[in-house]
Amino acid sequence: MENLKIYLDNDIDRNLIKTKKIAIIGFGSQGYGQSLNLKDSGCEVILGLRQGGASDIKARDYGLTTMAISDAVKNADVVQILIPDEVQADVYKKEVEPHLHAGQYLMFSHGFNIHYGFIKPPKDVNVIMVAPKAPGHTVRSEFKEGRGVPSLIAVYQDYSGNSKELALSYASAIGSGRTGILETTFREETETDLFGEQAVLCGGCTALIKTAFETLVEAGYSPYMAYFEVCHELKLIVDLIYQGGIEDMHYSISNNAEYGDLTRGSKLISTDIKEKMKNILSDIQSGKYAEEFMEEMASGGEHFNRLRAESKNHFIEKIGSEIRSSFKWNKNNKLVDKSRN
Repeated sequence: MENLKIYLDNDIDRNLIKTKKIAIIGFGSQGYGQSLNLKDSGCEVILGLRQGGASDIKARDYGLTTMAISDAVKNADVVQILIPDEVQADVYKKEVEPHLHAGQYLMFSHGFNIHYGFIKPPKDVNVIMVAPKAPGHTVRSEFKEGRGVPSLIAVYQDYSGNSKELALSYASAIGSGRTGILETTFREETETDLFGEQAVLCGGCTALIKTAFETLVEAGYSPYMAYFEVCHELKLIVDLIYQGGIEDMHYSISNNAEYGDLTRGSKLISTDIKEKMKNILSDIQSGKYAEEFMEEMASGGEHFNRLRAESKNHFIEKIGSEIRSSFKWNKNNKLVDKSRN
């Protein structure tokens, strides 16, 4: 096992990124978080957006400079593409690639389109990645609190010879040098990120919550109690794991809860589940999942939209919304405000 190297602000030329003009393409979650953090760090930032669109209006409301994507690319040293994975290749081909020039830094926060070959950059540009390990809204909220979220960096193509240093400087400017920056590869980031999302963080977690909720409700328990026990309290457990690992979580919970963890968890996540996880990973490694996703989105996303509607209309969402609306602390300073970010 290789030694872990974590880069912090003291290890980084923090002024390097300030000598470059940065074009952020997109103002979704990551575009919002990264562009505002860069601006607050003293970087020169422009937003490449569809002029007059909702994102353009939101970005201007924050005092950010916006222009058409093609103009932003022409005027930038660093081009950070933060639009959804499924549209990146098309936008790149039409509005980015024709305006690239030698020595520019083409940047991503997820390796998907580079790793699977949907985007094939010219040889005379640098291709790098800075991937914050949190949603963009958290990238922003942690930065404003004087903290930061960890980031991964990777270099796919180093035309100018300083791509790693530039990636580190950018990661520092969005706040990650306060917490920690790790180096990886485009392949490793892409495949582990997709697997983590599908098997645990999103797919596995939400399926587990919904199934446990259904089990309790079908057994006659109050849906409100079911929500608290299998959904609401999850954050409390995850916070403990986030700060001190599984050991700190075990230290904090009761002996009864820990015994239930150690004796029942393996009954639920058994060897057949691990085999299913291996199948999910295999689809990611082979590119099968990537092709499926891109084909689904290119065809209009009918299956995706049906699944999204089913999830939105699940009984746990009605119960959860009712409960959360009664929490006084849940009304102000929400991470996600769809009208503003």
